[in-house]
Amino acid sequence: MIGAGAPIRVLLVDDHAVMRAGFRMILEAQPDLVVVGEAADGREAVAAASALSPDVICMDVQMPGMDGLEATRRIVADASLGSAVVIVTTFDRDDYLFQALAAGASGFLLKNAGPEELVSAVRVAAAGDALLAPEVTRRVIERFATLPSAPDTVAEPAAASAALPVDLTDREAEVLRLLARAMSNAEIADELFIGEATVKTHVSNVLQKLGARDRVAAVVYAHRHGMT
Repeated sequence: MIGAGAPIRVLLVDDHAVMRAGFRMILEAQPDLVVVGEAADGREAVAAASALSPDVICMDVQMPGMDGLEATRRIVADASLGSAVVIVTTFDRDDYLFQALAAGASGFLLKNAGPEELVSAVRVAAAGDALLAPEVTRRVIERFATLPSAPDTVAEPAAASAALPVDLTDREAEVLRLLARAMSNAEIADELFIGEATVKTHVSNVLQKLGARDRVAAVVYAHRHGMT
């Protein structure tokens, strides 16, 4: 967990040094962000993540040797790290998107995004939110919401085949509905007139009760159960 007032520590992973330099310049222009390391491929990324324990990793997909998707799987699987991974790629491909989410990535961003979007993505991931732009959410829902199951894709709540859990409070169900509309914690807080810290607590409770690994799985669950 990031300490109060501590900068967000970022690891940059890309096989192009010029791209890493550009990202570093953008991120380190912000007072709350610091780049603690760089890696040029997936194997270097896994090693650097273990050595540096960054808060957020900006991860390319196509790299020599181990690609960014496999590196993401290994990093997310290591519970001792706690690093959030944001995929940053040139290729707007559904297979990359869905494999990244299945691997546990907290976001998916294209390299043609503006500098402010990269900065926002890092901050969102560091706060424990998933970077689900509305258009990305729609693509996830279109692919998975109507399927009976989705093996080897986006992780789904263990309770997805059952009725809506009765132990969700009214407020938690309301938060889940807003998650399904691709709203961030801050937007949910504004909508419900409650604090963002309270929203985080509700989201955590919802994920735990659904047996959902992440917000993406909760969104899919909500759409499958008509909560939109």
